[in-house]
Amino acid sequence: MPLLPPLDGARAVVFDAYGTLLDVHSAVQRHAAAVGPDARSLSDTWRQKQLEYSWVLSLCGRYAPFWALTERALDYALARHPGVDRGVRSALLEAYRVLDAYAEVPRTLAALRAAGLRTAILSNGDAAMLDAALRAAALQDHLDAVLSVDPAGVFKTSPRAYDLVPERLGVGVSETAFVSSNRWDVAGAAAYGFAPVWVNRAGLPDEYPDLAPVRVIDRLDALLG
Repeated sequence: MPLLPPLDGARAVVFDAYGTLLDVHSAVQRHAAAVGPDARSLSDTWRQKQLEYSWVLSLCGRYAPFWALTERALDYALARHPGVDRGVRSALLEAYRVLDAYAEVPRTLAALRAAGLRTAILSNGDAAMLDAALRAAALQDHLDAVLSVDPAGVFKTSPRAYDLVPERLGVGVSETAFVSSNRWDVAGAAAYGFAPVWVNRAGLPDEYPDLAPVRVIDRLDALLG
């Protein structure tokens, strides 16, 4: 398989998990009937607060497992949407443990490995979250490594989080393509020195012009040319 830039010069392709390989909105979608008309708004608030909490803790020099932030963020989202029955909380959290993978993910990962590239995840998710999600999506066999930021004790976009990739994979920073649907994560990867690819599924406007991706795609299998 011919590889397109930046993969043609890479030895490893590292993916963000939540939002990139796994659909973070699929948890609420599964229970949309029980949640009601506020389903999309609830899901957006849940995700927004989950990420906000990670950034605030990192800037404060503090850390908590990502699952704890996921629970806190859902509680906030439910409080902001009082019309949603709080009895759905347990079902939503359970669904978040086993999020749906985007349809093209298994084929893309398999093709990249077949082309001789190492594939890995670097995620804010803690190890238990990632293990449950990857088992549910049957993705484990397509990955050479699954890295949580837990050992660094800080969330992305701290350079200490990205340090885990060369330390654990033994691949040079300049030889690593980093793929994320989160523009802030792409900015962090660019600042660190990876070759970042932005999966812009929603067609969002660009941000962080000084920390640009080397490539923008709208779905993962666009990596395959």
